[in-house]
This record gives sequence, C-alpha cells and structure tokens, in this order.
Amino acid sequence: MVATLAAIFLYLLLPQRLLIAPRYVLPALECLLLIPLIAINPKRLTRQTKAFRVLSLTLVGVIAVSNLVALAILIHELLYAGVKDGRSLLVAALQVWLTNIIVFGLAYWELDRGGPVSRTQVPRSALPLADFRFSQDENDDAVQEVAEGASATSDWVPTLMDYLYVSTTNSTAFSPTDTMPLSTRAKAMMSIQSVSALLTSLLVIARAVSILH
Repeated sequence: MVATLAAIFLYLLLPQRLLIAPRYVLPALECLLLIPLIAINPKRLTRQTKAFRVLSLTLVGVIAVSNLVALAILIHELLYAGVKDGRSLLVAALQVWLTNIIVFGLAYWELDRGGPVSRTQVPRSALPLADFRFSQDENDDAVQEVAEGASATSDWVPTLMDYLYVSTTNSTAFSPTDTMPLSTRAKAMMSIQSVSALLTSLLVIARAVSILH
C-alpha cells in the first residue's frame, strides 16, 4: 500500500504537460482499485481470490503504463518542444525514474511464483515456476552463517523489499546483478525497465544538465 501510494503521489507531482489526462483522473482510478485490495487483506496478505489477482495486476499495469507514457511525452518535449526549464525537467525525470523503480518492483513481486500470497501460503513444491533466481536459492552449501539463511534450509521467500532491490539495481546498472531473471516475462519486463531507465538517465537528464549550463 505504501509503495503504491508513493507511486501515485509522484505522478500527482508531475508537470501537467506530461500527463495524459486531467491530473486527478488516473490517481483516483488507482485509489479505487487499491481500496478493495486493502478490504480483502486489511493487515497482511493471506487471502487471494481471482478478483483480488485481477485488481492487483490491473493496478500495477495502470501505474506502469501511465509512467511509461509520461516518459515518452517527456522525451518528445525535449526533442521537439524546446523546453528551457532545466530544473523542473530534472525533477520530472527523477519522479519518472523513481516511479519506474516502484512499479516494476511491484510487478515482479506480484508475478513471481504466483504472487505474494502463494509464496507464503502454498507449499514450496506446489508453487509455479520461479520468475527470478535469488542468491538465497543457492546458498545452502555455503558457509554456515550464509547457509542458515538460504531458502532450502530456512524456507526463505522474497519480500517486496527484495523485489524493490532488484528493480533498483536494474534501473541503475541497466542489467541484472545478483538476481537473475528466469522466465520470458521476467526478461521482457526487466528489458523494458532497463531501457526506460537508460533513456531517462542518458537522454532526459543529460539534456536537462546541458540546459542548466
């Protein structure tokens, strides 16, 4: 909930020219999608229905698409509109980049091994195939203090923080670091994220800095 609200707040702060609808339309829609998700699991994620799954994935999809559209408009403004306000451009680029990290972290968290409810409520042997290979998944034969935290010995499962870390490293290194994508959809999403982060870093920020000079 906190991560989703942070993404919504960052979108609300974007300049109007980067928005595809009136400022409060998409945030209002995202909040409407978030309310039933909180109602189904008010404290901890322990219940998952088909409707819950559809709503949660739709919410992440809406945030992701709106942020990618904002990035596309931002690039268009740079190339064709002759934007002169470098400071606001830097702030907008940072907002898009941070939202990119949050929304892809949420997407990885929602999709990997059937979602957060499945990962904690379903026996490991019954889970769908993993989308990501974490280092904890192969540390059971390491030194004791490392092996004790491995998934094979402690039943470790990744949390939202783990997926946000994957998203952060993919947005800064533009490639996987210690967590490898396994499925086609994971590779596709990480490719989209790294390309959008690269565009933000190289094209948008570089142009903004040149305007400041």
